[in-house]
Amino acid sequence: MGALRLLAVALTCCWWPPGSQGKTLRGAFSSAAARDARGQSIGHFEFHGSHALLGVRINNVAVAVGKEAKLYLFQAQEWLKLQESSHGYSCDEKLSRAQLTVTMNQTEHNLTVSQIPSPHTWLVFYADKYTCRDDVDGSQVEDIPFEMVLLNPDAEGNPFDHFSASESGLQEFFFLLVLVYFVIACIYAQSLWQAINKGGPMHMILKVLTTALLLQAGSALANYIHFSRYSKDGIGVPFMGSLAEFFDIASQVQMLYLLLSLCMGWTIVRMKKPQSRPLQWDSTPASTGIAVFMVITQSVLLLWEQFEDTSHHSSHSHHNLAGLLLIILRICLALSLGCGLYQIIATERSTLKREFYVTFAKGCILWFLCHPALVCISVIFSDHQRDKVITVGVILCQAVSMAVLYRLFLSHSLYWEVSSLSSVTLPLTVSSVHRSRPHF
Repeated sequence: MGALRLLAVALTCCWWPPGSQGKTLRGAFSSAAARDARGQSIGHFEFHGSHALLGVRINNVAVAVGKEAKLYLFQAQEWLKLQESSHGYSCDEKLSRAQLTVTMNQTEHNLTVSQIPSPHTWLVFYADKYTCRDDVDGSQVEDIPFEMVLLNPDAEGNPFDHFSASESGLQEFFFLLVLVYFVIACIYAQSLWQAINKGGPMHMILKVLTTALLLQAGSALANYIHFSRYSKDGIGVPFMGSLAEFFDIASQVQMLYLLLSLCMGWTIVRMKKPQSRPLQWDSTPASTGIAVFMVITQSVLLLWEQFEDTSHHSSHSHHNLAGLLLIILRICLALSLGCGLYQIIATERSTLKREFYVTFAKGCILWFLCHPALVCISVIFSDHQRDKVITVGVILCQAVSMAVLYRLFLSHSLYWEVSSLSSVTLPLTVSSVHRSRPHF
C-alpha cells in the first residue's frame, strides 16, 4: 500500500494544475497577436442580468488611438456560427458582426452589457487597424498594457459580482460543505480515531477510507478559500484552486485502489483459495496488479483532463477525449465490480453476509456511476448550469458513498459477525486472538 501511495503522489505531482483565468484580467493588447489570430482573444465571461459590466483601463491612450484599437464582444454561439459559416466571411466582415464594440480612446471604459434575457457566454477580442491587413506590419508597434474587470449584478442589482453565471453559488456551496465536514469531525473524530488505534480486521480499510475523506475535505476547504478571495478581486488564490484539484485526484486514487482491492480480492480468493485458508487484504498478486493498473490508468486520464480544462472544479463536464474515456472507465469499473459482487451474493447462503455484500455493492456503484450519470442528466439543464450540477452532484454522491462504507465497516455487529463467520470471504485476516473478542 505504501508503494502505491508513493506512485499516486508521483503521478499527481508530475503536473500541477495551472491557475484558472480570473475575471480581473491583466495583460497587453498586442497588434502582432491580433494579426496572427485575426483578433486577439482576451477572455470570456457569462454575463447575466440587466446591469452587467465590462470595465477596462489602459496606460497608453496615445498608442491606442494611433492604432485605432477596439474591443469586440461576441456571443459565443454567434461567434461559432461565423467560424463554421460556409460564406467565408473576411476578417473585417467578422469583426463588423460583433454585438458590442468599444473604441479605446481614453484611459478608462465602462461598458454596460444589458438586456440579457438568459445567461450567455460572451467572448472578448482585441483588434486594431493592423489586424486585417497583410500589407502592413504591426509587429513593431508598442503593446498596450491593460486591466479588465468583468462583473455581473449582485442581489441588489449593482455590478459587483465577479462570478460568472456558471460559477454563481459555488462559494456558498463549498462554505456549507466545509461547515458540514467540521461538524461531523467534531462529533465522530474521537470515536473514529479510537477505532483505528485499536487495530483489528478493519484497521487498514479505515485508514485508507479516512485518508480519502480527509483529502475530500481538504479539497472543499481549498476551493472555499479560492472562491472566497475570488469573490472580492476576481482572481482568487490560484494555488488553492490547484491544491483542491490535487486533493481531489489523490482522493479518487485512494478510493479506486481500496474498492478494487477489496472486490477483486474477494472474487479471486473465492475462486482459487481453499476455504480453510484465511485471506489478507490485498495479498493476492492478481488483485494487486489489477488495482495498480486501473489506478495508473485513471490517474493518467485525470491528469490529461486537467491539461485541457483548467477550471477549478472537482468535477468537469467531460467535453474532451480524456473526459469521455474517464466516463467509459467508470462505467466499466461499476459493471465489472457489480458483476463480481453479484456472483458472490448469488452463491452466498448467509443472509447476514449477503446484506454485507449488497451494501458494499451500493457504495461502489454509487461512487463510480454518479459522475457518468450526472453528466447525462446535466444535458437537460442550460449551458451555464451544467458544470454546477455535475460538481455539486458528484461531491454529494461521493460523500454519501463514503458514509455508506463507513457505516458498513464501523458496524459492531454486521462486519464482526461476517468476518467471524467466514475469514475467507473478507479481505482481511481474522486471527484467533481477533476471533476471541470484538474490536469495538
